[in-house]
Amino acid sequence: MSANLSALFYLISGILFILALRGLSSPETSRQGNYFGIAGMLIAIIVTFLSVGNFGIGLIYVLIFLVIGGSIGAFIAFRIPMTAMPELVAGFHSLVGLAAVFVAISAFLKPEAFNLGTIGNIKLASLIEMSLGAAIGAITFSGSIIAFLKLRGIMSGSPITFKGQHFINLFLGLSIIALIYYLCISQSSNIFWSIVLISFLVGVLLIIPIGGADMPVVISMLNSYSGWAAAGIGFTLENTALIITGALVGSSGAILSYIMCKGMNRSFFNVILGGWGANEQTSALQNKEQKPVKNGNADDAAFLMKNASSVIIVPGYGMAVAQAQHALREMVDALKKNGVKVSYAIHPVAGRMPGHMNVLLAEANVPYDEVFELEEINNDFANCDVAYVIGANDVTNPVAKSDPQSPIYGMPVLDVEKSKSVLFVKRSLSPGYAGIDNDLFYRDNTLMLFADAKKMTEEIVKSL
Repeated sequence: MSANLSALFYLISGILFILALRGLSSPETSRQGNYFGIAGMLIAIIVTFLSVGNFGIGLIYVLIFLVIGGSIGAFIAFRIPMTAMPELVAGFHSLVGLAAVFVAISAFLKPEAFNLGTIGNIKLASLIEMSLGAAIGAITFSGSIIAFLKLRGIMSGSPITFKGQHFINLFLGLSIIALIYYLCISQSSNIFWSIVLISFLVGVLLIIPIGGADMPVVISMLNSYSGWAAAGIGFTLENTALIITGALVGSSGAILSYIMCKGMNRSFFNVILGGWGANEQTSALQNKEQKPVKNGNADDAAFLMKNASSVIIVPGYGMAVAQAQHALREMVDALKKNGVKVSYAIHPVAGRMPGHMNVLLAEANVPYDEVFELEEINNDFANCDVAYVIGANDVTNPVAKSDPQSPIYGMPVLDVEKSKSVLFVKRSLSPGYAGIDNDLFYRDNTLMLFADAKKMTEEIVKSL
């Protein structure tokens, strides 16, 4: 395939990726957006194959690994539950970063295969591109692995900090920049490998101080990193589609991270620099006297909601774990038959990744016009008869507005405590992902429903 024709199809592929991002901006058009993305990627892969020309025996190896990788990806996609989607996203981000590192290593060891010059005489621009791609890719890989471990519960979700941590991060970051400069001068393989190894370490150090409450921002941030890594390698390979795709992913991920940080009253630079300037105190749960709570059951909840004029549903990760979204939809349908007005309140970081709750509710065919974001519905809680909190915790914690020592202080939360009655579905009084107690449990207008979210909701449906 000629270079001009390849460029044309890569441009078409890029346009489809832009349409995919536009489609994914709304739940109503997200399915169409996915189709655009699939079509764009398929075109990019086919054009890349046709542009290479004669693979020889290498074509067989490429096809074998495509089949193996594609089969593994398809198997995981079919088997993965929605509750594990955040760690799956983190895991896939790590693979994008690792791929960028491998391509950079290949280009550095065999520059003539990529038309970049010869060993010891690689083009200056190519050296900068491959070293940046390798560094960002390595940071993305190790950072995503830490995010995966935190989301999976293998590693504690609490911030891991130590004295002088931020200065070490700064020193390592400046070291990478200095090593890239010396790599361009000497083209030493030792310096190149030093850049890769230090970048792997930086990825770990950037993510470990970030607490569980900020993990959705981390997911979008790592998504941005993976895009910039791909774009850097795209310049090395002189691949237009990779440059366009990487730039789209990188910029959209950065914008999403900024929007979420703003919505959480978090510093954007604090998060992307690994909590720079954050308090080094750990968010350990304080030992304090157990307060009394009011216990309720499904009949109590059904009575309160059936006699209410308005109910606001607040879904959280507990709903995702119990797969209670379909039972929740049944409960809402039963309430509507009794003339109750029902709305859904979604916090920007409810769940473990951006849009987690929106995806689950869409899966249960919840009408889009009943789902509202925090800033749209927060004032309605004061006039609400019942707030039904199903599995949410940190995003409803009033401590975020009252305790400056709390790790979630300053984060906008849903004002569910202003409702006349609060029904809180939770297995126990254990703290949320941020590792802090929720004062909402002990309010006079809160009725705790200790049970599995799906089981409790189904029992409420029967009572209704």
